[in-house]
Amino acid sequence: MDVIVVGGFLGSGKTTTIINMGKYLAEKGKKVAIIVNEIGEIGIDGDVIKRFGFDTKEITSGCICCSLKVGLRTTMNLLAKEYKPDIIMIEPTGIAFPHVIRNEIELMNLGEEVKIAPLVTLIDGSRFKYLMKEVKEFAMRQIIDAEVLGINKVDLIEPIRIPILEASVQQLNPEARVVLLSGKDTGERFEKFMKEILPDIKEVDIKEVPEKVQATADAEETSRIVGPQETEDSIKASGVGSYSAEFAIKSGEKLSTETARELTTELMNTIKVKVLKLNPEFVGHIKLFLDNGLETVKQSVTIYYEEPQEDIIKSKEGATPKFKILSAVSNVDKEALKDAVNSSVKETFEKRGIHVNKAGHEEHGHHEHKHHENVQRIVNIRVRKE
Repeated sequence: MDVIVVGGFLGSGKTTTIINMGKYLAEKGKKVAIIVNEIGEIGIDGDVIKRFGFDTKEITSGCICCSLKVGLRTTMNLLAKEYKPDIIMIEPTGIAFPHVIRNEIELMNLGEEVKIAPLVTLIDGSRFKYLMKEVKEFAMRQIIDAEVLGINKVDLIEPIRIPILEASVQQLNPEARVVLLSGKDTGERFEKFMKEILPDIKEVDIKEVPEKVQATADAEETSRIVGPQETEDSIKASGVGSYSAEFAIKSGEKLSTETARELTTELMNTIKVKVLKLNPEFVGHIKLFLDNGLETVKQSVTIYYEEPQEDIIKSKEGATPKFKILSAVSNVDKEALKDAVNSSVKETFEKRGIHVNKAGHEEHGHHEHKHHENVQRIVNIRVRKE
């Protein structure tokens, strides 16, 4: 079994890359499990992965390399013993130190058959100079620790700048292998990226693999922990303020996809205006996820100058209208960010006469989970081949 950790700062394209990796490995007949971690109680990326044909649940409530370290150990043992995947991929939150996760896995004594793949860090090439300005020390730490550096989103970079960027990144970590990537290109570049991570990857007979992989341990388990479980606080070191929440939507009429698009665009722009007042040159990730029961509109912004990026994904069967938001922004106070988000949600939905109720598992801030005993979810996360 191979274990792959794919890290990178907020908005670096980890989820898209994980989806592409899952498809690539499934096509080669591999049985894969994915562990997705986001800061806060509200998971969004797992929903996106699920809608691309993969079954997934999430570990949330904090940083996988700190407060969820015990949960990671339990999950890894559960997957290795009962699910027996060929490959486990871990996508930590963008404000984690990926090497801490990798080191923890190495100490788990999962057996000689378990191999830890080279540590991967993705870099959003289109935002590189801004990352170096806003979160330089933290981003540098992720880069220096990596063994494979994927310069992502090269389709958004002027071709003449790419060799300069590549040289700059290589200079920061001369020992790492640097690979160019784009979520829109799963051809030769992506093949090279996968070969750097799994050089011995071989196709297996697809006939030997069930059409849909089913795990033997689907039930969630819980484990209690008290206080911080790490020696390094990556969340604090990142300088990122975060806030997430989920809302149930009550409307007199069913929201059309066009209305959902208008709502998320208006809301994102409203939030962005308020965040710009807190930090005019922010980097991070603001993600909105509006499910009208049939289709889901996802919008995201990763830097102060960016226009909202939109995706429309088919909702899962039986979905009820709901709205999720996850915001993680550089160098802002978490309470100020919370106020900016909540007031924007209230203004935008009330203007259209739509009532929203906040779900009970709102995340109030990125350190709160450390100050009390909490119940964390230990979940089996799986990818299936369609």
